Amino acid sequence: MEQPTSPGFAGIDDAKDRRDGHVRPSGQAFAVARDGKGLEQLTNDLRALAPALIVREATGGLEITVAAALAGGRLPLAVVNPHQIRDFARATGRLAKTDARDAQMIALFAEQIRPEPRPLADADSQALAELVARRRQAVEMIGMEANRLRQARNPRVQRMIRANLKTLEVQLAKRDREIREINAAVRGSPVWRAAGAQDPKEYR
Repeated sequence: MEQPTSPGFAGIDDAKDRRDGHVRPSGQAFAVARDGKGLEQLTNDLRALAPALIVREATGGLEITVAAALAGGRLPLAVVNPHQIRDFARATGRLAKTDARDAQMIALFAEQIRPEPRPLADADSQALAELVARRRQAVEMIGMEANRLRQARNPRVQRMIRANLKTLEVQLAKRDREIREINAAVRGSPVWRAAGAQDPKEYR
């Protein structure tokens, strides 16, 4: 991927099953899957682009996974209150509602308004990114084991899979508790204070 010749401004928006991105002034658009591999690809692609600023909306806590990953990648991120984006869209006469168009609007907001990047503190960023990643891995393993259980016919194998599922579910609950604990520090960090984000209710 070629480096841009002028500073880039990226907007990120979550769709149902993917994440859409748009970069200005190049107009480059992209989409990645809304899963662990997609998030890794998003982080790597944005690091290659080296934008001056990345903006995404605060969406009731769903932004926490992306924000943690990008902050952990030392990327310049601003999490913005969605009311600011809507007011900007209204002022520019661009209220069409599609996910790709949302990413384009957020990129335009980043380019013209240029909110200050407010990274998480290093320790909080690293701890949160690792915990969220580990939780995601546990969810993926639970899904794989659930699929194996549906296919298993041998009662002994079924018991083994159920035992493994129980262990994974205990680990998942523990990750949730740990994330809630560290989130107390994250809520007080500049990135969430500036965005007016809500407490995370979901981690994906």
